[in-house]
Amino acid sequence: MKAEIITIGDEILIGQIVDTNSQFIGIELNKIGVSVYQITSIQDDEQHILNALKEAQDRVDIVIITGGLGPTKDDITKKTIATFFNDEELIEYPEVIAHIKEMFKKLDHPFKEIQRYQAQLPSKATLLKNNFGTAPGMWFYENNTVFVSLPGVPYEMKGLITNEVLPRIQKQFKLPFIIHKTIMTYGQGESMIAERIEDFENNLPPYIKLAYLPSFGKVRLRLSAKGENKEILEKELKIKVDEVYSLIPEIITGLDDNATIEKRVGELLAQKGKTICTAESLTGGKIAATLVSISGASSYFKGSIVAYSSETKINLLDVSKQTIDTYSVVSKEVAVEMAKGAKEKLKTNYAIAVTGNAGPTTDVTDKSVGVVFIALATDTGVYVEEFNFGEPRERVLEKTVNKSLEILQKEILKN
Repeated sequence: MKAEIITIGDEILIGQIVDTNSQFIGIELNKIGVSVYQITSIQDDEQHILNALKEAQDRVDIVIITGGLGPTKDDITKKTIATFFNDEELIEYPEVIAHIKEMFKKLDHPFKEIQRYQAQLPSKATLLKNNFGTAPGMWFYENNTVFVSLPGVPYEMKGLITNEVLPRIQKQFKLPFIIHKTIMTYGQGESMIAERIEDFENNLPPYIKLAYLPSFGKVRLRLSAKGENKEILEKELKIKVDEVYSLIPEIITGLDDNATIEKRVGELLAQKGKTICTAESLTGGKIAATLVSISGASSYFKGSIVAYSSETKINLLDVSKQTIDTYSVVSKEVAVEMAKGAKEKLKTNYAIAVTGNAGPTTDVTDKSVGVVFIALATDTGVYVEEFNFGEPRERVLEKTVNKSLEILQKEILKN
C-alpha cells in the first residue's frame, strides 16, 4: 500500500515555514503499514494542483493533501479538488457551522458569513470532523484511489489524521506490518561501519532492509521488516539486531532514536555515582545543554563555565596568561588548564574542556579553522586530543559536542 503526501503553500517553497506536516503524516502512515512513496510541495496554483493530483493518482493508492482550506481567496484547494473530480456542487453542513459558531463564541469573536464557505464541501466528499479548527477535512474515493484533504495548521492536521484518517484507512484496506529497529552508533563513519557489516548486509532476506542515517559524529542503522506476520517479523528483526551488536559492539549506544550518547553517558554516570562539569569556549555551552537535556541530569551534572574570551578563561578557570601568550588560546595546553580549573572549581569526578576555531575566522593563533582541542580531566589525570573537524561552523560545533561525549563515555567504561 503506497501513499503520496502533497503539501500546498508558497510559504513552504520560499522557506518561510518548515514542512513538519509531512514528517508527522509519514511516521503515522508507516505505523499502520502504509509506505510513503513520495512527498511533493507545490504552489497555490490551480493547474499545478490539478497536475499533482493526476500524477499522484497514477502511482499511489492514497493521496493526502494539506493546506489551502481557509476561507480567504488564496485558499484554493477545495475549489481545485472539486474541479479535479468534476464536482461543482457544494453541500453545506449545518453541524460544521454550529461548530464554528461555538468556537468563535468561546473566543468572543463574531461569526462572519465568509466562514460559511468552510462548511460547504463538494458533494462527492465525505466530511472529516475537525475538532480543533474551522475547516473540516475531506475524504474522496475514486478510481481505486483515496484522496484526503486536510487543513495545513499542524495541530488541526494531527487531530484529523489520528481521529479520522488512520481509522478509515485501516478499515478500507488490508495492510501489511512494517516494523523498524534503529541502532544508534557513535564514533565511526558510515563507510567504515558499512565495511565492517558488509557480509551481514549482503545476506539479509528480501523483506528486511538496512538503511544508514549519518549525521555529525553518529550513524543510525535502521533495520526495516515488512510482511503479513507481525510475530515472525519481530523475531527475525531481533535476530538481526543481535547480529549487528556482535559485529560492532563498541560503537553502539543503544536501540531507537532515544538511545543517544548523552542518555548513555548519563546512565553510566548515575550508575557509578560520578559527576561531570564542562568548561566551554567555542561551543558556548552546547555540551552542557546536551547533557542536561536528559531527565535526571541534576544527579550527575554540576555545572558549566562558558569561558569564551581569554579574560574569562584566566579569571574563572585560572588559566595562566603566560600559557595563552606562549601557546595561544587554541592549544592543548590551554585545554588542559581549562579542564583542571573546571574540575577544581566545581568539585566533580570528570571535567570536559574544549577550545578551538569554529570559523569562519580565527583568533590570534596559528591553528586553522576546524582545529579543536578536547581535554578530559579525571580523578587520575588529564587527557587531551587534537582534532580537525573542517568546515562549516555548524559542523565543527556539532562534531565537538559529539566527540566530547564519546571521549567521556570511553573513559567512564574503563573503570
